[in-house]
Amino acid sequence: MLDTRKETPPAKPTIKDTMKVLFIEDDPSVRRGSKQALELAGLRVEEFDSADRALKHIRPGAAIVVVTDVRLPGMDGLEFLRRIKMIDSKLPVVIVTGHGDIAMAVNAMRDGAYEFIEKPFGSERLCEVVQRALETRALSLEVQALRKQLAGRQSIEAMIVGNSPAIDKLRRHIVDLADTDADVLIHGETGTGKELVARALHQLSRRQAAGFVALNCGGLPESLFEAEIFGHELGAFTNASKRRIGKLEHARGGTLFLDEIETMPLQLQVKMLRVLEERQFERLGSNELIDMDARVLAATKADLRAMADEDRFRADLYYRLGVVILEVPALRERREDIPLLFEHFTLQAGARYGRAPEPLPRHELNRLMSHTWPGNVRELRNVAHRHVLGVSVDHLDGREAPSRSFEEQVAAFERHLLEESLRASSGHASVASDMLGLPRKTLYDKLRRHNLVPEDFR
Repeated sequence: MLDTRKETPPAKPTIKDTMKVLFIEDDPSVRRGSKQALELAGLRVEEFDSADRALKHIRPGAAIVVVTDVRLPGMDGLEFLRRIKMIDSKLPVVIVTGHGDIAMAVNAMRDGAYEFIEKPFGSERLCEVVQRALETRALSLEVQALRKQLAGRQSIEAMIVGNSPAIDKLRRHIVDLADTDADVLIHGETGTGKELVARALHQLSRRQAAGFVALNCGGLPESLFEAEIFGHELGAFTNASKRRIGKLEHARGGTLFLDEIETMPLQLQVKMLRVLEERQFERLGSNELIDMDARVLAATKADLRAMADEDRFRADLYYRLGVVILEVPALRERREDIPLLFEHFTLQAGARYGRAPEPLPRHELNRLMSHTWPGNVRELRNVAHRHVLGVSVDHLDGREAPSRSFEEQVAAFERHLLEESLRASSGHASVASDMLGLPRKTLYDKLRRHNLVPEDFR
């Protein structure tokens, strides 16, 4: 019989699950015994015989606690404590002292030590203190992560405007991916805001202090493409009158954004693939390898997989770039965002042109809501600017969508109410049911009819 039960996915590791203890002690027997006691208590331990060697592993925000003897060869435990606190003031450091060093231990506590243990110590005392330190560190890191996530979400909502489920989902993905170095392929129609998504990924990352370097692959002659990306040395080719730093090198420490990646010449796709895999490149006319320290984001409006099947784009480059693919929805797929976006763009236009935007008449808003928007958000922005300049929104590009029937308008209004209640209840269907005054079964039937999933609103 076929077992249709779903397998329970493995639990995602928590910060506490990944933490480890750095144990510094120059006496081999004490070091081995202490490590064994901590490991028997279920802790991960990395041992060192000097503070100098352990210092290389201290990083801001590292999921570790430190246990160190005071009397060590070279850098002693107190100096090690001061160095650690300069790197990360909240990292718990447990000081191990010899008999008669209590005054020294008290001074260490004043300098920021988490706790001290006096030799000789029992394994129970060691494990109890270290466990408390680990719990303190895990809580501190979780609070930092939550604060960073909250700040990121507030920032991303200012950059990527909209309240639709599709935009909420896109923002969540951006926040989750921003502080990684994963290559991201951004796919969407012309005018949907692919570069805006790339800039959001950069602004919310640890690379934000460095440059965001954008290159339109479709805007360069093929003869200049390689020199533009990799740079060149003096005399590398005719008219190369001086050394030029390429986009890859210019983006060092930051982000390189390759727009319209589908237009990159095939022979250059081979070289770009090699750079992405080896993280090194050479300027034209040079044999010197340069380390690549840039995150690469790419955007396309084309179906690269179909192009790869037709040998018009390299399949290996597609899979290398597409570690993660972000889909940017077309405006017609999120019509509920049109009023908010229009207001956002009119405020921008008013500030630019020094004019106070006039309220948009209801019939013109209806025209905006029924338009097909072939130019997507970019077209809506242009319409908003024309409105601020006094030009009627009657002048829309493309065709209007056919008028919706009464049943379609009722269904759209019902969907809007469902989405608003789920958003207000953070995706909890039972709360949304009470808000709408609907029996829970009726609510679930309506959610299925509109293909709405409560979890998407959390």
